[in-house]
Amino acid sequence: MTAKDQNTKDQTPKTDSDANSLWGGRFAAGPAAIMEAINASIDFDRLMYTQDLAGSRAHCNMLMAQGIIGNDDGHAILTGLDQIEGEIRDGKFEYSAALEDIHMHIEARLHEIIGPAAGRLHTARSRNDQVATDFRLWVRDAIDNTDAALKALLQALATRAEEHAATVMPGFTHLQTAQPVTFGHHMMAYYQMFSRDRSRLADCRARMNENPLGAAALAGTSFPIDRQATATALGFDRPCANSMDAVADRDFALEYLSACSITAVHISRLAEEIVLWASPLVNFVALPDSLSTGSSIMPQKKNPDAAELARAKSGRIIGNLNTLLIVMKGLPMTYSKDMQEDKEPTFDTADSLALAIAAMTGMVAEIKVNEAAMEAAAGQGFSTATDLADWVVRVLGVPFRRAHDITGQIVRMAESKNCGLEDLSLADMQTVEAGITDEIFAVLGVNNSVSSRTSFGGTAPDLVRAAAQAAQTDLSDKR
Repeated sequence: MTAKDQNTKDQTPKTDSDANSLWGGRFAAGPAAIMEAINASIDFDRLMYTQDLAGSRAHCNMLMAQGIIGNDDGHAILTGLDQIEGEIRDGKFEYSAALEDIHMHIEARLHEIIGPAAGRLHTARSRNDQVATDFRLWVRDAIDNTDAALKALLQALATRAEEHAATVMPGFTHLQTAQPVTFGHHMMAYYQMFSRDRSRLADCRARMNENPLGAAALAGTSFPIDRQATATALGFDRPCANSMDAVADRDFALEYLSACSITAVHISRLAEEIVLWASPLVNFVALPDSLSTGSSIMPQKKNPDAAELARAKSGRIIGNLNTLLIVMKGLPMTYSKDMQEDKEPTFDTADSLALAIAAMTGMVAEIKVNEAAMEAAAGQGFSTATDLADWVVRVLGVPFRRAHDITGQIVRMAESKNCGLEDLSLADMQTVEAGITDEIFAVLGVNNSVSSRTSFGGTAPDLVRAAAQAAQTDLSDKR
């Protein structure tokens, strides 16, 4: 759920005394307006209400099981939490900047529903470990959502790769024509990139899946709590091993943002290529109408705005990573209010990346490939020169550096004649190297070139087709 999706009501702030009751007797006066504004996080951390309620339920059940609170109070708390969840879900929950964050809102509302028994929920718990727990749960859910989106993108890439396993196109280095490849092979290159992105997210999830709850403010608690019980209830593998680290750590968010940033870079690279391919000057692909826009003044235009915006999202996402790195870099142990700034960049990244992945998935699935234009371009720029050099090495037995020189001379000859390598006569090529025979013409066509690249991971259509089919099977077999 995004901030825009959350149905909220801006109500008249509750009284200062209501807010102060949560802070206790230390403060005689309410907060100044500017302090209230800078301190409040409810505008964005309300997105964690599901996680906060889950953490509170697990904590309450543990307190009852350990005999720390009575069952009557515990069941009243659980019933009240259920009511609050319904109110938030139905858009009937009232928010106030005076109550600062989602945690205080839920506690205040719980007190309104069940009375003083609500105060027992915070036994053996601080907002420090509560926030850390909620945020871990939220990031864990975000990882699962991002992973599912990437899986759909991978499926689209593998499907197009199989479809175009033999569609020849130019491969580039330095954005100069290098060697012929297939469009399917190109798609599978991105498949590998996004597969690694899923792997990074899985690593991040496994490493972060520890429970901060029970660390309290920073030093643990004197109550006989069962941290493993709350860890199990919340789907964590284990409790965090050190109470100070549990509340001070935001590595999990940094790792998530880092993995998202790398994914965004991959999306940006593919988006850049789609923008180039869709240009009338290149004409490799036609974009779907559903992911394009027109011009307000030029009727003929079909702009690749979805690709451009997906490309631009990478800057925003990388900026969010930098934001949190800079927030965290100078903080002493353990918790500082600076860490409230961890959520907005993380929430924004999850939303921005979800949009970018969805746009890219749609484009990969729906673009129309101009096979004729791709094949024609694949033969330009003497793209089979390496095939010629390899043939000279393989058949004539000369060292590759000598074959490289021979091929360079033949390329220069073709360039002077304004023709392709395959258009030169055998006699022309024999003026450079007398041993060349007419067998050379079997390797100079672009289709012959790609078919010859049979080394593991190569662009030969049979290899590409097998790789795409294996990828689809792998995606079907795994989560």
